[in-house]
Amino acid sequence: MRQRVDVLVSGGGVAGLAAAAAFGAAGYSVICVDPAPPITTGDAPGADLRTTAFLQPSIPVLTAAGLWQRLEPHAMPLQVMRIVDAGGADPVARITHDFDAADVSAQPFGWNLPNWLLRREFVARLDELPTVDFRPGVAFRGLFTRETEALVTLSDGARVAARLVLAADGRHSPVRRALGIDVTTTRYGQKALAFAVTHPEPHENVSTEIHRSGGPFTLVPLPDHQGKPCSAVVWMETGPEIERLRALPRAAFEAEMNTRSCGLFGWLEQASPLTVWPIITQIADRFSGQRTALMAEAAHVVPPIGAQGLNMSLGDLTALMDLADPATLGNAGPLDTYHRHRWTEARLRLAGVDMLNRASMIETRALRDLRAGALHALYSLAPVRRGLMQLGIGMR
Repeated sequence: MRQRVDVLVSGGGVAGLAAAAAFGAAGYSVICVDPAPPITTGDAPGADLRTTAFLQPSIPVLTAAGLWQRLEPHAMPLQVMRIVDAGGADPVARITHDFDAADVSAQPFGWNLPNWLLRREFVARLDELPTVDFRPGVAFRGLFTRETEALVTLSDGARVAARLVLAADGRHSPVRRALGIDVTTTRYGQKALAFAVTHPEPHENVSTEIHRSGGPFTLVPLPDHQGKPCSAVVWMETGPEIERLRALPRAAFEAEMNTRSCGLFGWLEQASPLTVWPIITQIADRFSGQRTALMAEAAHVVPPIGAQGLNMSLGDLTALMDLADPATLGNAGPLDTYHRHRWTEARLRLAGVDMLNRASMIETRALRDLRAGALHALYSLAPVRRGLMQLGIGMR
């Protein structure tokens, strides 16, 4: 027997759980499935130790879903974004530019939280919603669509008829593959190390991105850990270099980490295990199909620069919620509108992040000097600085 629902969400990551909460809070019946139960503690094996910065435009959709109310007490404000060039002969800061949210807004740029905590709070919110059925450990298996509904087969043998299927199931999306939608992928030969550190100097709600070569070294504010200031680190480098760093003994790794951080916060001490993530840019050829919509990494993947990734995903969700209407949910017209709007926006943002990433990877000293001079001249112009800040947080 088929179960009928308004929305089936494939994917129980942060974006998928947010989508289930948003549609559930709006009164739609929702089933959310994911093959892996969410890990909701930071010390559990396989915990996602990365962090996510929610930028200002993402807060309204989280609030409407009843999520922000749960997250705000744990969130660390990001008031200043600091860009540091350390591309000289020695790994020291030679040019620094601060982008202060006060120049464009009365609020911080955004708020930072650990990904495992997001999953904990999102799952707790789903438990509060009577119209949401979250099924961890159950995977999407097959899809057949027709004009009036999408028929979905799940790994436990259940069959579901949904008015709308949301693919929030990652960069290798099974739903996207079932629809036959291709992707365009750019590989950089990069990986990222994600972990947390403590340091003696307070971060003062400043997110710091240090550029030398191989990719940025970024420190994002977290709440204090064991009485010490704490930051999340994303360290991007070439794949072989990341593997070399990961294999080092702890003392040797910390020595290299402190060299790369230019000593900006004093001596950094590793405070969590290392996790490794591949760096790519990817965009699907279409963001919608019959009775289906692609969102988050099923639709687009960007390097972790400028907190664009999940905020683009929540931009997808905002667009879907704006178009959602009980009378037309899953119809071709709203889905075509969603594709046109979000695909164009995603393509532009991917192009911008791709350019920034390639600039941060530069190895040649002369080109690093040229990069520093060009960015210094650009960032020193007040109207340009304000425009970049507004563009970066989605105010434009």
